[in-house]
Order: sequence, then C-alpha cells, then structure tokens
Amino acid sequence: MKFDLHTHHFRCGHADGSIRDYIEAGIAAGLSVIGISDHTPYFASPSEQAFPRIAMAKSEIANYVDEVLSLQKEYAGTIDVLLGIESDYFPQHAELYRTTLAAYPFDYIIGSVHNVEGDSIFNKSRWKKLGPKQMHAVKAEYYRLITESARSGMFQILGHIDAMKGNYPNFSQIPAAPEIDECLRVIGECGVAIEINTSGGTKLCGGWYPSDDILERALHFGVEVSFGSDAHKPSRVADQQGAVAARLKEIGFTHWVYYKQKEKQTVAL
Repeated sequence: MKFDLHTHHFRCGHADGSIRDYIEAGIAAGLSVIGISDHTPYFASPSEQAFPRIAMAKSEIANYVDEVLSLQKEYAGTIDVLLGIESDYFPQHAELYRTTLAAYPFDYIIGSVHNVEGDSIFNKSRWKKLGPKQMHAVKAEYYRLITESARSGMFQILGHIDAMKGNYPNFSQIPAAPEIDECLRVIGECGVAIEINTSGGTKLCGGWYPSDDILERALHFGVEVSFGSDAHKPSRVADQQGAVAARLKEIGFTHWVYYKQKEKQTVAL
C-alpha cells in the first residue's frame, strides 16, 4: 500500500496547483492514501498574512480545512484523502499553535523546524562568517528545537529532520552526534514518527531527508518512520516512494506508518 502525507498547494504562496490536482496526481501514482499538509499561517503575527510567499493567510485555514474535507468525501472509495497540516515549531508560540490547531479535525500534524536563531534553515549565507564552534552551536540548537518539538505532544510526525543541509550540504559534516542521538532517543520515547522526505532532491544537497546515517540510528532508538514527498507541484507526488521503501528495508525497518484521526496506521514495507 502506497501513501504520501506531505503535499502543499497554491495557498502557501510557493507551491503550484490546487488540492484536487494533488489528489489526482496521487491516484495516477497508485496511492491508496494522500495527505494534504499545507503550511500553517503565522498565527503569532499581528498581520493577516505575514509572509505571503511562505504560508497561507489566517482567514484561509478554515477554507483549507473545508476544501480538504469536501474532497475527502468526493474521492471516498477511490483514494483516502487525509486532512493534515505542516506547522512550524516556535517554542514561544507553542500554546497558541496548539490551541488554534485543536479547533480543526486534523488527521495528523507535521511539526517542522524552519527557523533557528531567527534565520531560515535554508539560508546558506548564514554559514559564511561562522567558525567550527559556532557552526556546532547552530546545529546543536537545531536539534534541541526538534527534540523540544517531539516533547511538546503537538505532532504525530516530525518533518525533514536534517533539512538544514538542504542548501548547505556541508551541514552534514558538522559534528553533532551526541545531540542527534539525544534527539532520536527522545523522539523514540515520545512515540512520534519522523518522515523520509524526498524534497532534498530539489535542493543543493540532493537525495532525501534524513540521511541514511540518521535513519540507521533512528532504527536503533525505535523511531517510527513515515513518508512525504513534500510536493510543491503535483508532478512530485509520491516521488521516489518505492526507492525509499527499498532503502528502509535494507537498513532494517519492517514497516512505516501514517496517521488517520491521529491514530497510527502501520503498513508493511
């Protein structure tokens, strides 16, 4: 059984296509389950739409939910359409996000760290003036935030947990094994899944998130894994899903998971 839990659409301002386009692409790709998981609005901002090319307006979340639920009914029996969302994790605003999202019937919430120390994780220029100790400090803070997001209880899945390498491939070479292991240990203890996200192929790093090394350590710590293409255009739905499944089996995983009504569904690899 094939599934893809991480897809976006036009409301976020940096993706192409409608929700229906992604559902139709999922059917064409042979998916049994597709999750729609666009970016949350910036709830803590006083602006209606603080960053129009990053996330939807606050007033659009109700329209988003209604559209997904309507399409869920329309496509029932053809493909299982799940209502998801990708939420930034901002520690200082966690309770606002928790209570706001609790008003909607999400099947799952993906928690992603996109900012560290006030700067996008994809900003490669941040590294230019940093020495080795400073680089380690940034990487350690990134994994501290991911660890904290796992402990928050807000999320079923954690998104792209080494995506900071996206536009700076040398990120993977910055030593931080103790921090990563502690992060994975906590994720395993909290029962949160991590996604294998194939959108790394659209960035400078190539490949997918996270690296095989992290996946091997995740297996050691009993971390569940899920799958998301992180498609920002319909043609990327289910991208490399079969290759990811094969690699997970080689590493030693026997299954992966998705979530429906926030209940874990196990699928054999």
